[in-house]
Amino acid sequence: MRELTKDDVIAAVKGGSVFASGGGGWVEHGLEIGNAAVALGRPKLVSADELPDDAIIITCTAIGAPAGTDWQMLGKDYVRAVQLLFEQYDGKIVGVMTPQNGMSSSINGWLPAAALGLVVVDATGDIRAHPTGKMGSLGLASRTDFETIQAVAGGKPELGSYIELTVKGTPARTSNILRTASDMAGGFIAAARHPLPAKYVKEHAALGGVSIAIDLGRAIIDAEPQGPEQVLKTICRKTGGRFVGKGKVVKKDVSYSGAFDIGTIEVEKGKKKLKLHVMNEYMAVEDQEGTRVSTFPDVITTFNLDTGLPVSVGHIEEGQRIGVFVIDKSLLPLSSSVKDPSVYPEVEKALGIELLKYALEDEPATVVSAHA
Repeated sequence: MRELTKDDVIAAVKGGSVFASGGGGWVEHGLEIGNAAVALGRPKLVSADELPDDAIIITCTAIGAPAGTDWQMLGKDYVRAVQLLFEQYDGKIVGVMTPQNGMSSSINGWLPAAALGLVVVDATGDIRAHPTGKMGSLGLASRTDFETIQAVAGGKPELGSYIELTVKGTPARTSNILRTASDMAGGFIAAARHPLPAKYVKEHAALGGVSIAIDLGRAIIDAEPQGPEQVLKTICRKTGGRFVGKGKVVKKDVSYSGAFDIGTIEVEKGKKKLKLHVMNEYMAVEDQEGTRVSTFPDVITTFNLDTGLPVSVGHIEEGQRIGVFVIDKSLLPLSSSVKDPSVYPEVEKALGIELLKYALEDEPATVVSAHA
């Protein structure tokens, strides 16, 4: 157990931005919420192993897509979502975790933890960012025998779009309801969900996911005085990742639909071309012949080659010079979430491409016990 600091906020945002895979929130939002957390209280980061098996952990997150134009999500909304869940849960909640790393999502639960006296658990539902709540739900997505609680808060009161909502039911049904609420709130909303015993988290999460982001962020900070090229070399060395292509963005065809950013981005250098498939985050990369280069749950991130900084889908522009960076899934801690075959059809349908056969290649599918 250790106390999280302002330095950890910066490192978590920088490292989380690599694992953001083109999504995962915004740098400014991550710094704002993280700094508010360490100013408000003394949030503590604990490993899952430090908690007794029956300690209850909830997931704090944000639901939506950056292209939504009328959303508003304040620090108090993250806290309010947790309070709403508290009101519907009979037991004692001890800690919070995040479903993914990202530009802001690595620190999703830090503010509620500081405000409500909870610990931040060093575990993630997925080491990288992903588009659907099901992909970060620790293998619960297909469970029809498990009743969960999910709560959301957010929106602009002045537009009449502020929503507070608490739902109970199966993880799949309630997740779909909250996606609709996010769209109605303007495109993004704060959420708290899935009260689960620590024993379950220990068995199904990507353990150490937050520390991995913080450690990478510290390495980036140390390399920054030496310039962008050294930063990119450091990221490759630290993660084992590689650049599968560098070139100019020649086409961006991404649009907002139902709280998702969906489409493709094409990068070209000479006769070589890469197509990136986007559903909030980068989900797959193909070459000019249509051969699959990389697929979720690989980390797929775009970097601005002039600055050495990750660049999100929302900030990609045609004519921009970028590098496409990949960390193979074999180098990552994988949770039950991404080994669950049921989380893929929805995304495959939206993108019109196959994911499952690539994603679970060499990985056994996870069958989750009926007892959470």
